[in-house]
Amino acid sequence: MTDTAAPTAPTPGHGAAEPAAARPRSGPTREQLAAWRAFLRAHAAITRALEAELVTEQDLSLASYDVLVQLAEAPGRRLRMTELADAVLLSRSGVTRLVDRLEKAGLVSRCRVEGDGRGVAARLTESGVNRLRIASRTHLRGVTQHFVTRLEEADLHVLERLTRQLAD
Repeated sequence: MTDTAAPTAPTPGHGAAEPAAARPRSGPTREQLAAWRAFLRAHAAITRALEAELVTEQDLSLASYDVLVQLAEAPGRRLRMTELADAVLLSRSGVTRLVDRLEKAGLVSRCRVEGDGRGVAARLTESGVNRLRIASRTHLRGVTQHFVTRLEEADLHVLERLTRQLAD
């Protein structure tokens, strides 16, 4: 499926001199699609670079790093598996497989949720805290290099506002 914008023809009853904004559209303009593609390319390029650096230097995927960060920031360093899946934008089965690998590495453990006989949570271990502390150096250096230093401070504020608006 292509996302190429089709030229907009005048609609019946509307003259060719009518402004484009007043004409009904069936999809985004070429300029809007260019912005969309640039956003996707930037996201992909930056996450690819961050992933490569974490894997090369820390033998840790970006998704694994994200799980460790989410658990480190959670109360009691634990989250229900469903909450963790939502926080790292993975399916429940995807986060289960990822937690399995992190548990085998000793970075995360599973525990029961008090008051919920069926509830299971992931908990960050001390080894996980230490691994996150070391991996954070690589990750934050990459964020600075591939993102922060490429934008002016004012642009960072605008970008934060815009991406929050898109995420909400």
